[in-house]
Amino acid sequence: VIGQPTKSKRPKEPGENKIRPVNKKVKPKAPKTKERESVDSSLKSQSILTQVMDKGNFQKLAANLSLAAGQSIELRCKGNNVTWNYPSYLDTFKDSRLSIKQLDRYSQLILANSTAADTGEYSCWLQLCTGNKCRKDETKTGSTYIFFTDKEELFVPTPSYFEIVYLNPDKPAVIPCRVTTPSAKVTLHREFPAEEIETDGTDIIYDAKKGFVFQHPTSDHKGIVYCKAESQGAPQISIKYHLLYVEVPRGPPSTSIAVSSSGDHVHVVCTVLGEPDVDVNFRWQYPGQESGRPVIIQNFWRLINRGIGHTTRISKSVLLVEDFEDIDVGNYVCIAQNLQGETAVATKVEL
Repeated sequence: VIGQPTKSKRPKEPGENKIRPVNKKVKPKAPKTKERESVDSSLKSQSILTQVMDKGNFQKLAANLSLAAGQSIELRCKGNNVTWNYPSYLDTFKDSRLSIKQLDRYSQLILANSTAADTGEYSCWLQLCTGNKCRKDETKTGSTYIFFTDKEELFVPTPSYFEIVYLNPDKPAVIPCRVTTPSAKVTLHREFPAEEIETDGTDIIYDAKKGFVFQHPTSDHKGIVYCKAESQGAPQISIKYHLLYVEVPRGPPSTSIAVSSSGDHVHVVCTVLGEPDVDVNFRWQYPGQESGRPVIIQNFWRLINRGIGHTTRISKSVLLVEDFEDIDVGNYVCIAQNLQGETAVATKVEL
């Protein structure tokens, strides 16, 4: 060690620490470092999120946290530009029980008088901004899933009493009967014929944070189902879920166009067949558009069964010209767009 006085008369051995005893070995340090690196790595995503406890104490949050419904909770996220994520219904209903404040060194989230419906993931991350552009700092995030347990509400309440779940053969499907008590025993049941659906842990698994997951949905899974939960008391039943099997090709909209007339009224109809949960947007180009010719455009959609349990969404856009004149003669173009792309179809309309 340079700059320290040498008190020992004997030559210094390589690696010898002059202050500590000579018999302290270097080898044990290696596993400690490895262990520390491993712990740091596993806690990396939790490093900026803490829970404020009694008497001003703080606690780093694990991946899961269980609290009794009715309690209030305060979370803090380190940083001066923090974004939060929490159960979306708290935004939908502008819930006054939720308060978020950005202070100098941290952001504060307070949820007062918690309910079973507040069960879900609470996460935060630091935003890195350059000018008007911001991005998520992946190295400074925090996340925890909070179960707000309530023996009267074993299932996380939902705003509806009936939900549709689409079964696509190329992706997992989730029956979202989440519980407020992670230790609750949950089973899945078919309404007709009345039977319990076996959860084998491979093709059908249960996740308390998601619900029942069908890894490889088939048309055999279609029908009406519900979940049953038990936890130190009488069993409780979830809402019902209607499982609809879907099998339509993915890609830009499959679009067709047709014309019909009644007197001087002309209807141009643009039709798209697609997946039930895929939205379609329509745009039109028509002869009188630039001159401001008045037309009426109506968009709507509905679900239809195509046999053998297959369900398809029919989306339509109808352009109506009420008093068809010379200025309206020409090509009518319908452009249908979804997340995979867009398709344009056209037809010529004459007097």
